[in-house]
Amino acid sequence: MEIVYVYTKKRLEFGRQCNFSDRPAELHVDLAPDDKLVHDFIEKDPCDSGIQCAQEMSEHEVNTERFESESRGVNHVEGGWPKDVNAQEVEQTIRYRKKVEKDEMYVNTILQLGSVMEHCIRQNNAIDIYEEYFNDTTQESAEEPSSAKTINVFRDPNEIKRTATHLSWYPDGAKKLAVAYSNLEFQRSSPDTSLDSYIWDVENPNKPEMTLKPVSPLVCLEYNPKDSHILMGGCYNGQIAYWDTRKGSQPVELSLVEHSHRDPVYKVIWLQSKTGTECFTASTDGQVLWWDTRKLGEPTEKLILDPTKKMNIDNALGAISLEYEPTMPTKFMVGTEQGSVVNCNRKAKTPADKIVALYTGHHGPIYALQRNPFFPKNFLTVGDWTARIWSEDIRESSIMWTKYHTSYLTDGCWSPVRPAVFFTTKMDGTLDVWDYLFKQKEPTLSLQVCDEALHSVRVQDNGRWLACGSHSGTTTLLELSDGLCVMPRNEKVLVTAMFERETKREKILESRHREMRLKERSKSEQGGGGGGEDAEREKEGDEEEEDLVARAEKEFYEAIEAEKKDRAAKEAKRNEALKKENELQGEVIMEEDGEEKLNGHPEKDGGTPDNATE
Repeated sequence: MEIVYVYTKKRLEFGRQCNFSDRPAELHVDLAPDDKLVHDFIEKDPCDSGIQCAQEMSEHEVNTERFESESRGVNHVEGGWPKDVNAQEVEQTIRYRKKVEKDEMYVNTILQLGSVMEHCIRQNNAIDIYEEYFNDTTQESAEEPSSAKTINVFRDPNEIKRTATHLSWYPDGAKKLAVAYSNLEFQRSSPDTSLDSYIWDVENPNKPEMTLKPVSPLVCLEYNPKDSHILMGGCYNGQIAYWDTRKGSQPVELSLVEHSHRDPVYKVIWLQSKTGTECFTASTDGQVLWWDTRKLGEPTEKLILDPTKKMNIDNALGAISLEYEPTMPTKFMVGTEQGSVVNCNRKAKTPADKIVALYTGHHGPIYALQRNPFFPKNFLTVGDWTARIWSEDIRESSIMWTKYHTSYLTDGCWSPVRPAVFFTTKMDGTLDVWDYLFKQKEPTLSLQVCDEALHSVRVQDNGRWLACGSHSGTTTLLELSDGLCVMPRNEKVLVTAMFERETKREKILESRHREMRLKERSKSEQGGGGGGEDAEREKEGDEEEEDLVARAEKEFYEAIEAEKKDRAAKEAKRNEALKKENELQGEVIMEEDGEEKLNGHPEKDGGTPDNATE
């Protein structure tokens, strides 16, 4: 039986509100029971049905928008002067002060305030509210394993990621971090790559506090230690720029291209001066330039890093790192691409005398160079696969060094609060913390900061916070444990003894080598027989040095040819053996087929074929 309902409605009534009303019940269909269908069903007795007494709940998810905050500041300047008085003019301000001081109201006000201030001064003289009662007590901390935890991560906000090439901490406390971003693979950089660098608030990783807009990507960036609003940056195109954060994102002044470096500026350092406006820069073009921000048009001084002391730019060593210690205002050190450290004296009489000494020991560029904050005669270098500690007194070799790592080292620095602790970063994304009082063969703490190469590291002045910059522009902020940033009681004494011991050992070895060389020279002179033969030997030695590269190339190619011939001979032997084996297998198969054809059927136990019996 098919039930069909037909609903009819006028077009005018479409969309109108439904009006429901009560009406008596109506019977539309009556289905009578069918006894034949009983056999198709099984009666279920008893019947179980579940009832849920708990209240039914529904769950909804909402993804709220990320909260973005902005930092805004107000710069306070001297105010309260009348409109007709210029606060910058000293004479006008003095004249106005004298006029105010003669006013009767001013005198009465000062007399009234004098009694209040006198009471406060007497209170301060009676009780020192800042007195420390427990200066002598030392905090006894339980020995816990060295550790570090991640505080924040700051990522390059641009789509095309760049390397965090340099970091600089805000000088007035660990509030901000300036990061220079630049693409180190310069030839592969896209024209859409951003030039901006950023200043981050350490508590807000979502958005940079300020954007710095240079004319060329910044390779290095440094805060002025005397004025926290001023930053100096070195650009990829060799120019120098400085910013005043009170004046916006654009640089206040730029150096002229014709008077700037010819290569990227890899390091900039502020000098200890009365004005606080002087700095110097280093670049791979082989020059060290001194600047004054009051006149940034051209450098105030120049030094060419020519080891022959002829000041020839063609022979100059490319500078990639700088070191300056304020306690030694005339001395500075330069780390070069060629793996040597140049010790210089700025106040020498002639340009040639400015290069004092050369320290060689690394097999590649020296990416980090820093004097020990507690022992300025000892300095740290980081390059190739090792970090080395040197003494100024020994030029032949370093006094201490780490093992050769499997990964290339990219940066390093000393701890500002512990003389035996330093940090290194590697291409595999590892940060190593070395404590030479605790371990000398292995790092005290090794952290896998990220899965890509780390390129820069910087420790805050309190020694507790450390920032690492990676290849893709991610800057990781870490907090070190107490064991790595609290100096033990006798650490200075132990480190002094360690450095002195190692320096003495290297001096003994150096003198021993010198003696051995002198003995060899005297033996050669005694057994030489004449000056003519010595001259011939020297000439032969020079010729040998000239032909060394050609001979090495020849031997290299001969070795390759010999290896090729050996491989070809081995391949021929192997092919011949395979061929013989295939032939033998073929002969065996043919013999078996021949036997089957001759015999016809396999023989029985009697030894005669079936047809023979018949």
